[in-house]
Amino acid sequence: MIRIGIIGATGYAGLALFRLLARHPESEIVFLVSGSQAGKRLSEVYPHVTGIGDQELVSLADAKAMTVDVVFLCRAHTEAMALVPEFYERGIWVVDLSADFRMDTAKAYREWYHLAHTAPELLKTAVYGLPELYREQIKRARLVGNPGCYPTGAILALAPLLEKRWIRPDDMIVDAKSGVSGAGRKPSPRPQFVETNENIAPYNVGRVHRHTGEIEQELSKLAGARCPVVFTPQLVPINKRILTTAYATLEEEVGSEELIALYKARYEAEPFVRVMEDGLPETKFVQDTNFCDVAVLRVPGTRKVLAITAIDNLVKGAAGQAVQNMNLMCGIEETTGLW
Repeated sequence: MIRIGIIGATGYAGLALFRLLARHPESEIVFLVSGSQAGKRLSEVYPHVTGIGDQELVSLADAKAMTVDVVFLCRAHTEAMALVPEFYERGIWVVDLSADFRMDTAKAYREWYHLAHTAPELLKTAVYGLPELYREQIKRARLVGNPGCYPTGAILALAPLLEKRWIRPDDMIVDAKSGVSGAGRKPSPRPQFVETNENIAPYNVGRVHRHTGEIEQELSKLAGARCPVVFTPQLVPINKRILTTAYATLEEEVGSEELIALYKARYEAEPFVRVMEDGLPETKFVQDTNFCDVAVLRVPGTRKVLAITAIDNLVKGAAGQAVQNMNLMCGIEETTGLW
């Protein structure tokens, strides 16, 4: 059995992780850390897991005295980088769901998060945790930076086109609509019901949102060239899930059938990417799953191509992908606990 610890267990991503790992046949949850709810049972915070989540929440100090194989960090950025070195030195595998180990360099982290990285030496060993791109590296990793929810949908939408060099790397627009759980559980004005209901709100548009740097970093590697992206995230009045539409300009004269064939070939062996030949992705079809649904089409009369993805932001965009990464790191079947 893989002994598991979850730090930040009462956030939305932490709860989603617990729900997956509680029924994972190869895992044993040793500790659940909560900074604000230590001493309570998880089921006292979330009554719907009563009978399953009656484990007591502990402090970080208590957790550090316990023996585990894998730690999942579901804390805000900057908090993870302070914790990872200690676990790493103890030989514990770490999957970080914050942004602290997604960027390749401390300079890039400072550029997008406007903060100094306090564990820059570990950035060199961290692997970006998108299995569809880095499966073999994840298998050998001890530290994985779990991708952000917006980048997961955007990168999977555009990766086949950039790998094939079929689109211009300097002319891409990503429009993504997210449910409010992406804003986290801490109280803030924007996710409140009165602010969100009956409303669609773009925010941090252009090249401002922090996830833009992560998207550009990975797309640039695929293209072998710099890929500036115009990114428009939007908050919509649903609890979770993300619909992403990516717009690009074709370099090659290809039609929709060729585009679909490209995507089918690229993702044929990927257990959690479903290429749609008829119809388009919809958010309700991926809810509570680790799937990414993707469709691609040529816009007639133009040089434009559209690539559309749908994911559950708390599963493939967070906890599900984290479990997928853990499975790979621990050498067990990648899909374990995720069907």
